[in-house]
Amino acid sequence: MDRRQLLRKGLIATAGVATSSLFGCSSFTSATKEKSKTNWGYIGKEGPENWGNLSSDFEVCQLGKTQSPLNLESAVDANLPPLKIDYKESPLRIINNGHTIQVNYQQGSTLNLDGETYELLQFHFHHPSEHKVKGEALPMELHLVHKNEKGALAVVGVFLKEGKANPTLQKVWKAMPRKQGREKIISNVSINASELLPENQDYYRYFGSLTTPPCSETVNWIVLKEPVIISSQQVQQFAKVFPMNARPVQLVKRRFLLE
Repeated sequence: MDRRQLLRKGLIATAGVATSSLFGCSSFTSATKEKSKTNWGYIGKEGPENWGNLSSDFEVCQLGKTQSPLNLESAVDANLPPLKIDYKESPLRIINNGHTIQVNYQQGSTLNLDGETYELLQFHFHHPSEHKVKGEALPMELHLVHKNEKGALAVVGVFLKEGKANPTLQKVWKAMPRKQGREKIISNVSINASELLPENQDYYRYFGSLTTPPCSETVNWIVLKEPVIISSQQVQQFAKVFPMNARPVQLVKRRFLLE
């Protein structure tokens, strides 16, 4: 077994240990419920530097060892296999949850990772990007959130770069609620998340956390290297609703970033 195989197996083992912890004293479900009751944000007393003090269920935001996002540099060549993504079309179900614009996805779209099937639950956006590449942020970042039967999470991160308008994103932006509220189902409009992925799907991989409270350390991160192009007007439209909703990068600590 060569070094690259050992690195991949080490990452899988780390994810397995973290998944088992989901069924301990503080489950992902209960933490998410607490999240909805505790106010948090991106500036001031409710900002990222204080998340760990806002609720006992948010303590890992401050004390965790494998937090996200990261500055992506000094990656180790692990000969990562091609991604196995199978996204289907879904009705457009959109919500402004007070922290981002989120599209909830119909069942049946999957990511296969390490022999496990992860179901696409939703995707949402951050401005500017949460992950950085060699210290540089991009205008925005898309997160596609998946979950497997064991409760483990896999998030595909896609950088969004300014250029020409993106027609698939425009469907979402046209329906974008400017104020926080309940989910809206947009009549006669469907979307395929595969159209929000770049052609080249080379990626970085590491084990980390949710980038929002409760910051659960249960996430297999897949961050695509090639950005998707959107227009400056599309960036501005999101920024008018969410001027800044990105957590600062966290310490890598004792982790490998693979590519």
